[in-house]
Amino acid sequence: MVAVNRRVVEAAPEEVWDVLADGWLYPLWVVGATRLRDVTGGWPAKGAKIHHSVGVWPAVIDDESEVLEVDPGTRLRLRAAVWPFGEATVVLHLHPAGAHTEVVIEEDVSSGPGRLVPELVRRKMLEVRNVETLKRLAYVAENRVRDRAQGS
Repeated sequence: MVAVNRRVVEAAPEEVWDVLADGWLYPLWVVGATRLRDVTGGWPAKGAKIHHSVGVWPAVIDDESEVLEVDPGTRLRLRAAVWPFGEATVVLHLHPAGAHTEVVIEEDVSSGPGRLVPELVRRKMLEVRNVETLKRLAYVAENRVRDRAQGS
């Protein structure tokens, strides 16, 4: 059972995509990503990776997220690893909503010990996390739009 969250971001799809396409912004909007060590492979091209860390210092785990599929401007499918807990598949969809963008995020644990968590509990935990993830993504995109409009 996949966790699904939606949020309308007050920015055009290309402006939201610009945030997703800048791998160095990943820890600003992804809940749990505490630092970024490298972005490789022409992010967000298929096979590109973000080398991130999760956790609270000094208890951080180094791992990576990889692009599995990409439809530039509309869809990004990732494999997000956080071993020893496992891996998740995350899909972000961008849909025009007037002058704004509806962002839909789908996520589920795809392998590892995290699969042992009952589906309903796992889905609820991911939904709560992704409310904040989408809020952060909206803050970044909307404030970049505002800053551009103000000439900052």
